[in-house]
Amino acid sequence: MNKIHIMDEVLANKIAAGEVVEKTMNVVKELVENSIDARSNEIKIELIDSGVKRIKVSDNGVGMSRDDAMLAFSRHATSKLSTLDDLFNIESLGFRGEALPSIAAVSKLTLKTCDGNEGTMVFVNGGKIEKVEGSDLKKGTSITVEDLFYNTPVRLKYLKNLYIELANITDYVNKMALSYPNIRFTLMNNEKVLLHTDGSNNLFKVIYAIYGSHVAKKMIEVHGENDDYAITGYISYPEIAKTSRNHIITFVNGRLIRNNELNRTIIECYHTYIPKDKFPIIIFKIEVDPILIDINIHPTKMDIKFSKMNDLKELVEQIIKPKLKALTLIPNITNLELSEVTSEKVNTYKSDIESDYPDYSVSENLTLDFDYSLKEDVLAVDSEDADTEEEPYKIKYMKPVGIVHATYIIAENEDGMFIIDQHAAQERINYEKYLKAMSKEDHKMVDLLVPISIELSNKDFIIFNENIELFKSIGFEAETFGINSLVIRAHPYFLPKGYEEQAIRKIIDIICEKEAFSKEKFVEKTAITLSCKMAIKANDVISLEEAEVLLNTLRKTENPFTCPHGRPTIITYTKYDLEKLFKRAMN
Repeated sequence: MNKIHIMDEVLANKIAAGEVVEKTMNVVKELVENSIDARSNEIKIELIDSGVKRIKVSDNGVGMSRDDAMLAFSRHATSKLSTLDDLFNIESLGFRGEALPSIAAVSKLTLKTCDGNEGTMVFVNGGKIEKVEGSDLKKGTSITVEDLFYNTPVRLKYLKNLYIELANITDYVNKMALSYPNIRFTLMNNEKVLLHTDGSNNLFKVIYAIYGSHVAKKMIEVHGENDDYAITGYISYPEIAKTSRNHIITFVNGRLIRNNELNRTIIECYHTYIPKDKFPIIIFKIEVDPILIDINIHPTKMDIKFSKMNDLKELVEQIIKPKLKALTLIPNITNLELSEVTSEKVNTYKSDIESDYPDYSVSENLTLDFDYSLKEDVLAVDSEDADTEEEPYKIKYMKPVGIVHATYIIAENEDGMFIIDQHAAQERINYEKYLKAMSKEDHKMVDLLVPISIELSNKDFIIFNENIELFKSIGFEAETFGINSLVIRAHPYFLPKGYEEQAIRKIIDIICEKEAFSKEKFVEKTAITLSCKMAIKANDVISLEEAEVLLNTLRKTENPFTCPHGRPTIITYTKYDLEKLFKRAMN
């Protein structure tokens, strides 16, 4: 007797459903994408109990004939592909022909559709068509899915709670509304409207409907193109960064996608503008010739492969970086979410800082002579720079009038009152100084009368010896000596006076971490590390004269708004904010 046989179609559909339909959001996704492919401009999603009891998706698209409506429940039945060449030029959201039979296999499904000639209703129970009759539907298609997973109780058991299922659906519909602002979307759960867009093809209005006015006011429109890609969309101000990457939303030819390499490029554009555990809100619509992408690599069709990826990454950088550089990024105190700053978060913030630099205890904090750190122009790394023409400052002159808790400088100008974190401000100054100095090809070096000898572990010595040219490239003269030791005979002049050996050891530690980095990333990490350790600290007492030098120097930096870790250096109360607080302005 033969052991191999053809699998029953209902069984095959149930197996396929395991890949296509894992939760209620997957059902909504497949049905909404079918509605979009049907050229609808109005899509309504109605849920009962987050879709577990019922999901109904209605549209005003082209609809189907009776024969097509019945054939749609057969596996691999599709109107979107007909030849092999079509697979390499996909312009629709769906194309495999698996969604409807997979959903029907694990639910009770009712399809109503009309192509303008006749209306058809098809009822499918557990994958079997039980009834086909006429329908009074006038235009488009309506699909109702009830009792999802009723015949696969194991899968039903592992559905999340109703709130999580609803959150997943809402998140998906929000993103599709952003991708298709020309479509009127309505999302309801238990007869309550959760989202309604007007289909006016205004992306900003959709952002307003989803995120609210606070976020919408802090979004910047961007656009750009090269020979292969065109990008339009919005990027957020750094101050409204989120704790999840989920708000980096990218569409390719209208399809919602996730691509880790693209996301990393976007996040790197915000480097030093936001903390490392925060992420911007990004809405990018990418248009590209379908032949340059491959979407047929995962059942959900959300992962994607790009040809000419480097060209796309360069375009993303060209779009984001100049916009951020041109902004005035001083957060207004009334826009900060102060209610979220609990003692727990304050302690977390403190521990984050300490964990970044575990080698130094509080008693070992390095403080600099102000004559060196502030009264000189710390941005000028050689005499040539002093002669260059200065660009207009990004922030106006601020006159310091006081210092609170030996940490926060209070300053004023005609626009309002400013609060400056003295440590973050000098971190930014130091960071740009070190970055500029280390990025030069020719380095001024200080010869040491007494060479510095440093002993490493055998593991660190091997790693350092492998990367010794990287160490030398930023201005060190060094050589290995004996067993697991090295001798420093000269160092770059920009190392802080009196703390040369500590700085050298920290740079060596960065090399020995054995992270995969280029010289550019090495220089970046070294600049960030030195900038923090060599800055004045909270509770370091400075005079108003020294504070004025600090603020004037901060104004000369390329980005005076954040420290290298992305935390704000300045916040402001506008004059109008102060008048409202004291009831001088009542509006």
